[in-house]
Amino acid sequence: MKLHNLGTVIAFEVRRTLAKPTFWIASLSVPILMGLLFALSFFSGITAAQSSNASDAEATTFTYTDASGIVSAGVAERLGGSPTQDAVGAAQAVRDGRADLHIDIPADPAAEGVHVIGRDLGLMDSGRWTTVAQNLLEASAIERLGQPHLTGVLEGFPITSETWSDGAPAPGWASVIGPGLFLVLLFMAIVMLGQQMLNITVEEKENRVTEMVLTTIHPSTLIIGKVLGVVIVGVVQGLVLLVPLLALTLVPGLLPTPAGPDGAPPPGNFVAGLGIDLPRILMGAGLFLGGFLLFTGILVAIGAVMPTAKDAGTAFGTVMIAMFLPLYAMGMVMQAPDSLVSQVMTYFPITAPVTALIRNALGTITLWQAGIVVAILVVSAVLVLRLGIRLFREGSIAYDQRLAWRDILRSSRT
Repeated sequence: MKLHNLGTVIAFEVRRTLAKPTFWIASLSVPILMGLLFALSFFSGITAAQSSNASDAEATTFTYTDASGIVSAGVAERLGGSPTQDAVGAAQAVRDGRADLHIDIPADPAAEGVHVIGRDLGLMDSGRWTTVAQNLLEASAIERLGQPHLTGVLEGFPITSETWSDGAPAPGWASVIGPGLFLVLLFMAIVMLGQQMLNITVEEKENRVTEMVLTTIHPSTLIIGKVLGVVIVGVVQGLVLLVPLLALTLVPGLLPTPAGPDGAPPPGNFVAGLGIDLPRILMGAGLFLGGFLLFTGILVAIGAVMPTAKDAGTAFGTVMIAMFLPLYAMGMVMQAPDSLVSQVMTYFPITAPVTALIRNALGTITLWQAGIVVAILVVSAVLVLRLGIRLFREGSIAYDQRLAWRDILRSSRT
């Protein structure tokens, strides 16, 4: 394979993309938007907590009827309740707007249910009346038990737990973060670089300069150079996204720190609390690279067959759905990794990257199984990429129509 002028093609693709203001706007807008969303979530959480505290602090007055005998008069009085014998009248007072709340407790609340009649406070706040009724019955039942150790159990109690593996504390869910990052990277690479990969073989056909380009550069050199150029651009884009995030993880106290096996957070920053499993990290890297190469080869082949970017975009959407289909079956992949469906999705090239990355993050795939998946992905990617180069050569002058199936079959045999 002749790779003359490969460096020229790579440099041209990198310079052309990085010189576009739209590239930097799109790349920088993602971390900015993520920061804004984080800030909005943070402040909305504070606002919701303040609203909840204010609602809890606000005195509630209500009437209640109790046919069960469970309600304690002292508990009801502390909560703002007063007993009544006229359930119908008390309920009507709420409906007429003369009272806020009435709670009707039957003889067997568990079987018959408690009926709550409250003033409308809006969709979000009206649920507080149900909470008042629940607190009334629970607090009364706890008081009537009269045994502190039983009362403590009913009110809730702290639990500390630890899990061990091979004589060492297991990191638990913290160990998912490192290997799971490669699934996020694959998704970001496909979303942010997919269109550029698709244009590798489409743009020259749309610009009708394919024949002129191919007179000076071999098709393999052109395609490989463009692919490597887009990969370099993707690395730059990834650094723009990840460097600020990694910098944040090194600031102590800024991000939540995973708890240690004794329930207490370990000292240091966020990274210090992660369980770093190097074999699974390496497995994730291999699965990510294999999946990215396969995705690139498929897009190159699609672009070689389709006459315009619009036509190629439809096929691109289909490939996206197929590759991320395992996300819709994540429950089965997580709970039954050895089932037939999970096994098929693990080793079928199109669904293998996402399925294997999910299983790798959860630790349900062995090293040799991941090696087989990586081999399948790399071999499939090489075959598809070679086919894409041949299709590009066959369809280089098919400006207005898709490449015919006979040409595709002829290219696959050569």
